[in-house]
Amino acid sequence: MLQSINLTLSQMFSAGFRNVLWKALGITIALLILLWFGLEAVANIILLPLLGPWPWATTVLSWLLGAGLIIGLGFLIAPVTAIFAGFFIDDVAEQVERRHYSADPPGRALPTSQTLGITLKFTGLVIVANLFALALLLVPGINLAIFYVVNGYLLGIEYFQFAAFRYMSVRDARALRKKKSGSVFLTGTLIAFCASIPIINIFTPLFAAALMVHQVKRMMRAA
Repeated sequence: MLQSINLTLSQMFSAGFRNVLWKALGITIALLILLWFGLEAVANIILLPLLGPWPWATTVLSWLLGAGLIIGLGFLIAPVTAIFAGFFIDDVAEQVERRHYSADPPGRALPTSQTLGITLKFTGLVIVANLFALALLLVPGINLAIFYVVNGYLLGIEYFQFAAFRYMSVRDARALRKKKSGSVFLTGTLIAFCASIPIINIFTPLFAAALMVHQVKRMMRAA
């Protein structure tokens, strides 16, 4: 995996990646801002009016909501990463193929319906999994472990599918994933770890897409 990481990092700010990077950054930041204001509006409309007779309680709740929103957005990074995987994987994969695998047959861009289906399915799973992880936030010792295990598993599968489906049938991709399940999980866990680091998490979709293309190429050659 270290070689795949090095190859990915060496290309992250290349000319070809910059256009995709700016699009990813812009959309990610915009979505997180919308989520922030949406959650805050819901809290203000539903919860704060109930505490009108107790101004001190309103102040306390406002501070708690602010802290809760910051924590909640940390857990929303993984679903956001899952959503953008489908948006950028083909653009990123083409850049990786052109620079590192020009001698190989080019990959096949996924049909929009297939991309949308994978994205919706895994975004839903990641949201449910992170709600579960959020519920365990106050349980010492297992909250971060649950976060990384669950998201590592789900994000690994999702990014693997987006990359592998470019080069093989669904059946062959599933067989390769089962054979290389450990590598897929470790790659997904690294993606989940990057998604949990402030600032770095903004670059995670682009990094993850490129990294998984390298990983799938290595798995195909080793199979």
